[in-house]
Amino acid sequence: MLIQSNKVWLADQFVPAAIEMEGGKIKDILPLGVKETDVDYGDLRIVPGFLDIHCHGAYNFDTNDASEEGLRYWARQITDEGVTAFLATTVTQSEEVLTKAVANVAKVIEAGYEGAEILGIHFEGPYLDMAFKGAQPGQHIVKPAIEQFNRYQAAAGGHIRYVTMATETDENFALTRYLNEHDVVVSIGHSAATYGQAVMAYAHGARSISHVYNGMTPFHHRANGLVGAAFRLRTMYGEIICDGLHSTPAALNNYFMSKGPDYAIMVSDALMAKGAPTGSRFIFGGNEIEIYPDGSAHLTSDGTLAGSTLRLNEGLRILVEDALIPFNYALNACTINPARCLGIETRKGSIRTGMDADLVVLEQDYKVRQTYCMGKTML
Repeated sequence: MLIQSNKVWLADQFVPAAIEMEGGKIKDILPLGVKETDVDYGDLRIVPGFLDIHCHGAYNFDTNDASEEGLRYWARQITDEGVTAFLATTVTQSEEVLTKAVANVAKVIEAGYEGAEILGIHFEGPYLDMAFKGAQPGQHIVKPAIEQFNRYQAAAGGHIRYVTMATETDENFALTRYLNEHDVVVSIGHSAATYGQAVMAYAHGARSISHVYNGMTPFHHRANGLVGAAFRLRTMYGEIICDGLHSTPAALNNYFMSKGPDYAIMVSDALMAKGAPTGSRFIFGGNEIEIYPDGSAHLTSDGTLAGSTLRLNEGLRILVEDALIPFNYALNACTINPARCLGIETRKGSIRTGMDADLVVLEQDYKVRQTYCMGKTML
């Protein structure tokens, strides 16, 4: 298949070009108009497919549900927001529940499915800090342990790729170092870490920070906290929920302009409630949540912000139009930066020959006209 547009994102700029796809890969990139095309998108923007590395579910499905049907439906439907790859993300629960959840993801990955590629599992919890647990159920939070993690990884068939944990609770950074040695990304989150403790976690292998600003020690000019570390550690990745609610557009601007174009990662942190109407109620991590009119999710018990229903194409719009982030910063945050964080930048995150044919065609208002997953049309 050959598609073309006057605005194809190549080498950090839009250029007129045609993209030839074959066998799930980008076979060739040609000047505009030199070869007969199957689809001409005119002035619509063609950008790399989006990666969401922190999302719990959507469409009434949560990763912890351990439903094959739910996960398959999610992978297929998430393409309508331009997502072409994602990490199915757990939430803290009992070992029994989490074991079933990760085994279900592994089963679907290995059996095959349609839609966005399931890159693996983001294991959020149960190694968190009680003071910054947010909506995570405290009764199931435990100390980091290599032996227990190995049981989860065995059940997951090796598909756990990314772990959010409070590294300051990890004695001698034992699990942090172990995960780093086994190519699993350690991300500091739901953490009471001081700035100094975060620096030491980085020194022992932590490579990312989960949902910056949320679930962590705040910044103060005399006690910089984990937020301060997210700003100062230039070569540490940092996820951020770009819905304008978890962090204001001004806070998004501050973070991105400090971090630069290469290490900020947009995530949705979306729940099973994504796609549901205002007022809908769900059980998340054993706790009841309700969807507010602005699309945010809150615990019904105390109103705590519990997650989002963000669509990544809308996150891109918010970053560019509301937070006034340069377009390349914003686009990198949902394409090449998460790919680099996971070590898959040789096949995901940019438009080049030999890469996976994962593409998104955007309208001027950031709505998705078409998504290509491995060269296949999804919409």
